[in-house]
Amino acid sequence: MALGVAWILDGLEITVASSVADVLTKPETLNMSSVAVGATASVYLVGEVAGALFFGRLSDRLGRRNLFILTLAVYLIGSGLTALTLGSGGFSIAWLYLTRFIAGAGIGGEYAAINSAIDELIPSKYRGRVDIAVNGTYWFGAILGTLGTYVLLNHVELSLAWRIGFLLGPVLGLVIIFVRRNLPESPRWQVMNGQVKEAEASIQFIEDEVRKSKRELPPVDPSKEMELTPADDIGYLALTKVLFRDYPTRAIYGATLMITQSFLYNSIFFTYLLVLGKFYGVPTADGPLYLIAFCVGNFLGPLLLGPLFDTIGRKQMISGTYIFSGALLAVSAILFNAGALSAVTQTIAWCVIFFFASAGASAGYLTVSEIFPLEVRAKAIAVFFAIAQCFGALGPVVFGALIGDGSDPFDLFLGYLLAALIMVIGGVVTIVFGVAAEGKSLEDIAAPLAARRPGTTRAEGSAAPTV
Repeated sequence: MALGVAWILDGLEITVASSVADVLTKPETLNMSSVAVGATASVYLVGEVAGALFFGRLSDRLGRRNLFILTLAVYLIGSGLTALTLGSGGFSIAWLYLTRFIAGAGIGGEYAAINSAIDELIPSKYRGRVDIAVNGTYWFGAILGTLGTYVLLNHVELSLAWRIGFLLGPVLGLVIIFVRRNLPESPRWQVMNGQVKEAEASIQFIEDEVRKSKRELPPVDPSKEMELTPADDIGYLALTKVLFRDYPTRAIYGATLMITQSFLYNSIFFTYLLVLGKFYGVPTADGPLYLIAFCVGNFLGPLLLGPLFDTIGRKQMISGTYIFSGALLAVSAILFNAGALSAVTQTIAWCVIFFFASAGASAGYLTVSEIFPLEVRAKAIAVFFAIAQCFGALGPVVFGALIGDGSDPFDLFLGYLLAALIMVIGGVVTIVFGVAAEGKSLEDIAAPLAARRPGTTRAEGSAAPTV
């Protein structure tokens, strides 16, 4: 829970920013143009990409624990300073952009450090469901952001309401940052960086916690032993060579999962209220009520389907959720084009579609975290996150153009079919290149680059030793 708050904060931040977008155009607030307000989302996105790449490298170099405290602090500073945006001139707008970039950088860095830490600290039997459930809490943050801004914008003066909205995340983050101080460092990272005594102490701490819960720990299988040497720092250029030389199919697989889900989500989520308003005549004030229903479907999917990724299997569930959600989107597109949907039934359709799509999308982050070696895990997450965000940014632009003034549903119908096809492609790629990682230790899925076991040979997923 302490680690997973990163996703809650991101969902909350994006929802708050979307909810107050119209408010920032009012004379009593910042009096910004619609284009200038839209640019705040782009600046936040650029910050996420920059933060993921910068802090992802630091996480592999300085440790998971150091980074998931540092990145949360960066987010707290950025989002807190956003609330201090004063006036309505050019300096105020520049200040808003700067603080949104800083907040985005903190959240982007969180993704790389947090997913690495979760996968390296959670037992293999539960790793899938825990990681997927944590990633799915993004939508719990979206629910909090929607409810919070709905109350603020309807009961507090506008010039104050939007500022308080940007303080919702920091209030939650301040509580969590103290909880995180008590979490252990990843023993895998410690031993990989020559901190053998510290790794033993971390393992002892974790095992003592387990024993206190009256559980017996079985002895470690001697065949799992491996020799390790402290890792050299691997930059992004070297990482690219590692990914596409030693793990070409996994690199294609990870990139496909991340790109396809990012395009789908950015396309639908950021144009959700536009569709309701343009095609169904839903008043702006009622939009949050429909948005909450959408978020609930996204939140429940990872929670309820997550355990199946550990039992039925990764390939089966990832391919199934991607293809099934794509097929459902195609069906809803046909109904939309035929005029057979209302605002309520359209929302219900989206809830069902994203119940499955959300579980699959969350599994995308799990996948790029667990299928690459320890030395480059955080940077690999950062790289694929950055790639996904860049492609995903095209979604709102494309769908915004297709929506237009709402006079021609056929154009949007084609857009929905495109998004459906893209998700199906993600599922097909999973069938071909997917990795059966359920129940396996991270070292069995992808051996550390500097590892040696008796009888190991060089193959994808078991890189050449440097002992």
